[in-house]
Amino acid sequence: MVQACDVAKYFLTLSNDDAGDLISNLKLQKLLYYAQGLNLAVNDVPLFNDVLEAWTHGPVVPTVYHIYKEHGSGAIPPPVDFNDDQFDADSLEILNEVWSVFGQFSAWKLRNMTHDEAPWKEAYAAKENIITQDSMRAYFKTRLN
Repeated sequence: MVQACDVAKYFLTLSNDDAGDLISNLKLQKLLYYAQGLNLAVNDVPLFNDVLEAWTHGPVVPTVYHIYKEHGSGAIPPPVDFNDDQFDADSLEILNEVWSVFGQFSAWKLRNMTHDEAPWKEAYAAKENIITQDSMRAYFKTRLN
């Protein structure tokens, strides 16, 4: 199993400065949430074991947030020497699907989308802040098809 920081690096390799496809920490967090949720729904296992928390601006993987927080709301540069060999074909398919569907949206659009979704809403309302894999699996299974 990969770590969330590896998934984050993969998404960052897909950013394209020339095309204006820049990824901030806020956007990166939402892409991680959607990747985890879709993988749970499709493959019934987590993509990564890092915890997702319900923060004010939506789902966050704290370990990844802290790695990139120095960039503030600015673009995070792509990693220089990233190798995607640790991902199997199923994982890459999920990641590319998430990028295709959600990568087109701004950080704030993604933030607002997650605020309308049960996993974040329930965790945030409960003040527990942990978005459980069970809640994500259940919610994202309803979104398939």
